[in-house]
Amino acid sequence: MTPLRLISFGYLHLPTDSEGRPIPPAADRVEDVRDRLRDPAAARDILDLDGLHPRVQEIVLNTAGARELIDNLVDYALLPAGPKAIAIGCAGGKHRAASLVEITARQVRARGREVEVKHLHAHLPRVIRIPER
Repeated sequence: MTPLRLISFGYLHLPTDSEGRPIPPAADRVEDVRDRLRDPAAARDILDLDGLHPRVQEIVLNTAGARELIDNLVDYALLPAGPKAIAIGCAGGKHRAASLVEITARQVRARGREVEVKHLHAHLPRVIRIPER
């Protein structure tokens, strides 16, 4: 079986189509967690960290709905026909998406499937969205 590609990204960093909609990375499944999981940036001690840091992963993992989502992603990754790529996006790609990719990758590897991880935007500064006027 080919390695699973797990991709984290931030919707606010993506190019847009002609109608202004973000164009997510190509994947068999794209998971948008912006409205699904609370933004962990409320925890001020993690603002300068990214989802590769254990503290951020702990906060994301303990967010309501995160464990169920990870379990579902792992089950999906291990289907007999197996997806080639799963992309997970949040607003900036720094905390939720990167953490979910890292945690999911560990669990999929522990079950015997090879995983390649790519973080498109985790290294970028935290996005602070300015309200429209």
